[in-house]
Amino acid sequence: MLIVKALHISLVIAWFAGLFYLPRIFVNLAMIDPASTPERDRLLLMAGKLYRFMTPLGMLAVGLGFWLWFGYGFSGGWLHLKTTLVLLLVAYHLYCGRLLRDFLAGRNARNHVWFRWFNEMPVLVMFAVVFLVVLKPF
Repeated sequence: MLIVKALHISLVIAWFAGLFYLPRIFVNLAMIDPASTPERDRLLLMAGKLYRFMTPLGMLAVGLGFWLWFGYGFSGGWLHLKTTLVLLLVAYHLYCGRLLRDFLAGRNARNHVWFRWFNEMPVLVMFAVVFLVVLKPF
């Protein structure tokens, strides 16, 4: 079970790297001049590759998390809250995919300030999850 836990933690770290960086690319995309085609194309290429890379990492992280949950049991309200927060992160990840599709289609309607705020959400969730896992408050 410790191998599963180590893999889970490693995959979560890798997934979060993508969750932190992809919205930052969105900030840059929202800031560039629409006429700057080479820069826009480069950022879209980066964003697309990152999303395709981080998606399986997130799926494996969540899958191993459920394996740990079933292995250790369902006890503790903290675990249910953590699972809810993880599902919120999955929704965030999927929404990032929608935002990427909007950028690719030239339909982005949000400015860079909105994306700067959007970029902070996974940081807050990460802090909450880490404190829940370490402290197990309830």
